[in-house]
Amino acid sequence: MSVFRKAEILIPKNVDLEKWSVVACDQFTSEPEYWHEAESIIGDAPSTLNLVYPEAYLSEGDARIESINKTMDEYIEKDMFEYYSDSVFYIERTLPDGKVRKGIIGAIDLEEYDFTKSSKSAIRATEGTVIERIPPRVKIRENASMELPHVLLLINDESMNIIEKVTKSQKLYDFELMLNGGHLTGWLVSDEDANLLIEKFDKFEDNAPDGLLFAVGDGNHSLATAKTCWENIKGNLTDAERENHPARFCLVEIENIHDDALIFEPIHRIVFNVDPQLVIKQLNEEYECSTSDNGGHKVEYVFGYEKGTLYVKDPSNGLAVGALQTFLDRHNYETDYIHGDDVVEKLAIKDNSIGFILPVPDKSDLFKSVISDGALPRKTFSMGEANEKRYYMEAKMIK
Repeated sequence: MSVFRKAEILIPKNVDLEKWSVVACDQFTSEPEYWHEAESIIGDAPSTLNLVYPEAYLSEGDARIESINKTMDEYIEKDMFEYYSDSVFYIERTLPDGKVRKGIIGAIDLEEYDFTKSSKSAIRATEGTVIERIPPRVKIRENASMELPHVLLLINDESMNIIEKVTKSQKLYDFELMLNGGHLTGWLVSDEDANLLIEKFDKFEDNAPDGLLFAVGDGNHSLATAKTCWENIKGNLTDAERENHPARFCLVEIENIHDDALIFEPIHRIVFNVDPQLVIKQLNEEYECSTSDNGGHKVEYVFGYEKGTLYVKDPSNGLAVGALQTFLDRHNYETDYIHGDDVVEKLAIKDNSIGFILPVPDKSDLFKSVISDGALPRKTFSMGEANEKRYYMEAKMIK
């Protein structure tokens, strides 16, 4: 069976798509004002905001999960979706800077995905999976009737002969995304072109170094949750039932890592409820640090209105983010992961907080690093700024 396949894809009908589509739930986690503004825009209109659990709202607990599951069922009962069976979509996301990012929407076989660090599967995590983060997400997914994924998978197609060669067919949607998210347009891919696309992915996998077809660019924990739920389900099924069970296949977007519009950004760290001076002192004590370039990893820090730079020597980590994350984990600091230097600086003004600004990663090294070293430290990179992340639009039944 192919790793990538057609899917029954659901898109809403007769709704305001700008209000329907919201950004990935793991964005703006320390900026609840963003989500409050989204709520004010949406009002009582149908929206994916009612079907996902923004991490900024996790304190609401199980009551929100129950509401999500109930709303999913209500939307289905109200016949709010157009169903496209055995389909593949081609999409173009026009970013706020005008660049256009291209993608393919279809399903991947979770049997071909393994998020462990030493995985040799066709689909692999690019960053370390925090096992403790999976059970709460399983709780959200296990009773859900559908999925609305923000998972982005990357293919290392330097020849740009797969996604870029897809022929557009019927236009399905074309609308502005809320809160400076840009523009989203989607087309149905003809059945003939969809079959050709699957053939190309299969051939690419046959020739891919180490058998690595897709690397997870975004939504690693969402995909790991889908995998965990499938493993929980399949033990109670017959072999025949496993073959085409909807929970076995996860809806994803595939993008080419060589797409010029796909920009890798660092994910910075903000640490709360600490003495910033003490944190810097501990970092200096535990690593060979210098304020001048000593050949170590460059890490900038900010607290209040004070800024500085440290060069951290840590031979056990090939990346600055690895050295810093190891240090933060060792002390069990309350840490959040932030997109954008300006956001870090804004949050680090608060008392008892310190922000760390990390260098830009080189996307061309990603596949080689995953093959040689396995999954990278968690939250190593981001594909664009927070408002450039995938917005929820399409859905798929998982029951």
